[in-house]
Amino acid sequence: MATLGEWLVTYLANMESESSVIRRAIGGDESALRALWTRHAPHIDLVVRRLVGGDADLAADIAQEVWIQIFRALPSYRGDSQFSTWAHRIAVNRTLNALRKTRRLANVETEVQEDTASVEQDPDRSFVAQSIEEATAKLAPGARAVFTLHDVEGYTHEEIAEQLGITTGGSKSQLFKARARLRTYLAHLIDGSSAVRDGRDVGLPKRDTKHVAPAY
Repeated sequence: MATLGEWLVTYLANMESESSVIRRAIGGDESALRALWTRHAPHIDLVVRRLVGGDADLAADIAQEVWIQIFRALPSYRGDSQFSTWAHRIAVNRTLNALRKTRRLANVETEVQEDTASVEQDPDRSFVAQSIEEATAKLAPGARAVFTLHDVEGYTHEEIAEQLGITTGGSKSQLFKARARLRTYLAHLIDGSSAVRDGRDVGLPKRDTKHVAPAY
């Protein structure tokens, strides 16, 4: 096991390496731009997919827009936070803006629609993570956005309210309804799970995905 000193040296070396890559990317170095994309695309693309829901084509289009925005905004990056945090914020903002344009976040404070939809059970795809992602995609757009931002991405209700243009109370209400709906969708998986019965920790584990590098 590495000592604290060894870990710190490795951490600082990695930070310096990324800082160097960012400087080259700002200067227009295509290999540096590709290195940033390769390193951070898995998480950024995952954030976009979770906010968009089940429309894979729309998620891919928005992910492209996100990376174009990240590359254009690179000169404004000052290193006050980690690059991953800075890029993550751009991904969330750009995705929400794109969803607004498609009217998928219209009337975000409206009631979560009642329906009888359930997650299809495929014996060949028994991974819990897949079932959770499918269930989340079935939520109403506003509820899905609040659930993803709060329970997956760690935003506070105050931050979500600012992002979505709603009240803090509206955010809390949507989260409560989203969790209740997920409990219904995932009833076949969560019987006996006290954590989910309490409406908490319905997390979405990261999983591998294919990425298409944006043009730059």
